[in-house]
Amino acid sequence: MAMTRRDLRDWLAGFLPAVVAVHWRERLRAGIGALCGIGLTGGLTLWMLGSATYVPWLVAPMGASAVLLFGVPASPLAQPWSILGGNLVSAVVGVTCATFIPSPVVAAATAVGVSIALMFTLRCVHPPSGAVALTAVLGGPAVHSLGYGFVLEPIALQSALLLGAAIGYHALTGHRYPHAVRAQAPARPVNAAAIPVTTADAEKALARRSELLDISADDLASLLRDTQREAYARRARELTCADVMSAPLAKVQADDEAPAAWRLLQRHGLEALPVVDGDARVIGLVTRHDLHTRRARRQHWPRFGVSIGAGQRPAVRDLMQGNVKAATAGMPLSELVPLLMTQRHGTLPVLDEAARLVGVVTHAEVLRKVMAA
Repeated sequence: MAMTRRDLRDWLAGFLPAVVAVHWRERLRAGIGALCGIGLTGGLTLWMLGSATYVPWLVAPMGASAVLLFGVPASPLAQPWSILGGNLVSAVVGVTCATFIPSPVVAAATAVGVSIALMFTLRCVHPPSGAVALTAVLGGPAVHSLGYGFVLEPIALQSALLLGAAIGYHALTGHRYPHAVRAQAPARPVNAAAIPVTTADAEKALARRSELLDISADDLASLLRDTQREAYARRARELTCADVMSAPLAKVQADDEAPAAWRLLQRHGLEALPVVDGDARVIGLVTRHDLHTRRARRQHWPRFGVSIGAGQRPAVRDLMQGNVKAATAGMPLSELVPLLMTQRHGTLPVLDEAARLVGVVTHAEVLRKVMAA
């Protein structure tokens, strides 16, 4: 497919920096936090291990980790398990690849690839950990001489020090970190249809945050729309026929005259009426269409229920539909809707275990109650 000028312009626009909706005070707070964190981590490592040690008192991946811990602390990539688990796993993988794979290029590529796969598996994805794996392979003789000691000193030590500095700094500056998963509040029913979310709405919401969230306005708006759809789908799975049915406004018996059925349909604005026997068991359904059939006209019964002759009027049993499909109160909505769609008149009787009528479901009622749920 040929790329138009507009497509090319849109593609090139992706290289432009995104607008960062973060207050200058927050930017300054993040910068000072990284300064303190890196300074404390390097200083304590040097003090604990001494200047004569071969262990690097500060490794480069800690700078990248500081960007996440102090700049975007709300990101899942910046949480405690991410930095500790990601860095340790990558260090082990890097040392192993450096030990057993002679080619530095192959060892480096393998270390990064395996580290990423393991971080996803252990739910500790941390981008700077890729640099930890590379450092273990390409760090030179000083790093290689440490062997698996590289995992504990400097990686585990500096990761723990930097994490402690981040927790302390965020606590002192009134910032929530780590971002633990909060207990979900009980869902509250909403009585109005969900309002569509636009990118402009997401931009304004992000601008009101006191911290940088690692998500674009477009992605946030798309995520919220998908969330709305998932919520409707979940609600549909939870609802049963009992939640959407209504009490039968009217019903007729098989021996009732057709004009009486017509008057009930007109009075209640219905499309169909359940037909019951003497024990309230449903034996059929009579619809507006049934009352307009040639058979009804042949028997000299006028459509609007006005008698124009002394002839015998047809009974409901002569016009009703037998062997009607029905639902039960416990039927899930996922099964109810396909069954309801097969009914041209949009009405299903709801029966109990004894086939007695307990309610009625219509297209309109299902839609109204799902939207209000």
